[in-house]
Amino acid sequence: MANEIVITYEVLFDLLRREKNREELQELVPDFYEQVLAYLEEKQKMVTHDSEVFGNEKAKIQIANIKKIVKELYERRERKIINLALYKSRVKSNLIDTRALLHQEKDFFNDLTLLLNQTRETMLDTVLLMKKIEAHTPHSTAEEATAREQPTSSDEEKQDETKLIRFTHAVPKFLGTAMEIYGPFEEEDIANLPSKIAQVLIEKGRAEEIAK
Repeated sequence: MANEIVITYEVLFDLLRREKNREELQELVPDFYEQVLAYLEEKQKMVTHDSEVFGNEKAKIQIANIKKIVKELYERRERKIINLALYKSRVKSNLIDTRALLHQEKDFFNDLTLLLNQTRETMLDTVLLMKKIEAHTPHSTAEEATAREQPTSSDEEKQDETKLIRFTHAVPKFLGTAMEIYGPFEEEDIANLPSKIAQVLIEKGRAEEIAK
């Protein structure tokens, strides 16, 4: 089926209508974009070989309309995937139905969820934790506050812990826990990253650890 051109203008229009009218992400055939590309290539051949002006212009209009439908379908799915990643990041649940995601969309969803989790931890969780500490120590002296801010030797050792990893998939640029920027990384790239970040990438199947 992956090599068959089953996409037609009517099929695309119907898929877009369903994606518009339903809140949840709609299922597509696994090789959907490959089929769309093959369909467009067939239409482009008609433009190239059709010697009649009327037929040529008609094919060009069809191609433009097809691209418009595909673009809108992509953007509607993109919006739903972003909302799905936001929901997963907020509720911290693995019980998210991702069966309707294409394999390219799953990569986007996983990368986005990872970035949202890191940003939430760096910004929101840190701020909330600071408020909690201040509420419990309203009369702390400047010396006490300074002492709390000084990392212990064990903390420094933890911060310095790193893992050497090899990327098994391409990973776009992302933020670390201290708002530092990592990446982008390509498949087979090797990097020495903080253990916490490396472990997340390993658990997500984006990289594998290299024994030092």
